[in-house]
Amino acid sequence: MRAPRLDDPDLSLHLLFDQWPQTAAVFLSRRMLCFGCPITPFHTVIDACLEYGLDEAEFRAELRAAALGHRTDCTK
Repeated sequence: MRAPRLDDPDLSLHLLFDQWPQTAAVFLSRRMLCFGCPITPFHTVIDACLEYGLDEAEFRAELRAAALGHRTDCTK
């Protein structure tokens, strides 16, 4: 089994939070209910962006920064 990639469009939110737990802060700062939701094994970043009306590229950039340990302004 290959290691998950942060930019994989099929990466479930469950795996995202498992591999990069620091990304949860990005979701929580936007008041997104994804972290702790029972649907995370089935939803992706794409699904979350569609559900919350977010720009996917911008949101992924915030996730990348969080995963790398860089501070970001996650209060948008």
